[in-house]
Amino acid sequence: MTLSNNIFYPVQEDLIKLNNNLNKMIAAKHPILYAASEHLFQAGGKRIRPTIVFLVSQSTMKNQAILPEHRRLAEITEIIHTASLLHDDVIDDCPTRRGINSVHSKFNTKIAVLAGDFLFAQSSWYLANLNNLEAVKTISKVIIDFAEGEVKQGLINFDTTVSIEEYISKSFYKTASLIAASCKGAAILSKCDKKTQNLFYEYGKHIGLAFQIVDDILDVTTSPNILGKPSGSDFKNGNLTAPLIFALEEYPELQILINREFQNKNDISNTVKIIIQETKAIQKSKDLAQEYIQNARKIINEINCNITKRKLLPISNYIIDRIK
Repeated sequence: MTLSNNIFYPVQEDLIKLNNNLNKMIAAKHPILYAASEHLFQAGGKRIRPTIVFLVSQSTMKNQAILPEHRRLAEITEIIHTASLLHDDVIDDCPTRRGINSVHSKFNTKIAVLAGDFLFAQSSWYLANLNNLEAVKTISKVIIDFAEGEVKQGLINFDTTVSIEEYISKSFYKTASLIAASCKGAAILSKCDKKTQNLFYEYGKHIGLAFQIVDDILDVTTSPNILGKPSGSDFKNGNLTAPLIFALEEYPELQILINREFQNKNDISNTVKIIIQETKAIQKSKDLAQEYIQNARKIINEINCNITKRKLLPISNYIIDRIK
């Protein structure tokens, strides 16, 4: 069994239950909203976020038993993530997601936006029913972060002066915030002390940033069939990611393509992606992801629990293994 599979193996049964519960939880009175939401859930996905919630939950319980509240948190996390995908696909006009037609392509933009709103509302309802104020405060902040991330991204579209620091800030709001909050939420539900809760938040933040950087590398190096969406879609929508930012430093002529917003047919597939792979941009992006992975590992070592190390350290390998 590969390292990549190892992180899912200890929680396989929990993920099966999660998938079954998600379909029950999104049931809505309006069949179109239900169908739109179910369309994306049925396509599956990596389920990396609930997997991390389950693993943190196991590692913070004395008998490694996952509480019903932990399960609900994992489900809430995946619902919030899916809601954000629905809205992202509308904003980016992405035709496919997880290898199937995106919701706005299959239905229409209005339905996709409403389905995303519906899922955010569902997540808020289930979150409130956890009856844990600290968990509610921690997870609900994520929805605010998502909105702020979209605004930040919109303000720097096709901006060739964007820095790696600005890219990381946007990546935190759009990706790492949810992973960080769900890790802390699991620790809260396990009744860990405040210091441990905050360590898990920082762990999730660094893991989330590494995960996003790797995703952005794959957007350049991997085929659409494997990605489950068109490759280079970030560039098309003006989102300058780590590989492109690093390539710009080495090859300033890329500004010409960015300034014309990649309007020529082969600007992305036959020009930008080739230039990026001919520079040191991919390696620099990998190095950046590794920095965040190393930070996450240091935090796990600070927690000083052998069960936590055994459960969570393989996640680092899984993330980096995705680009090998």
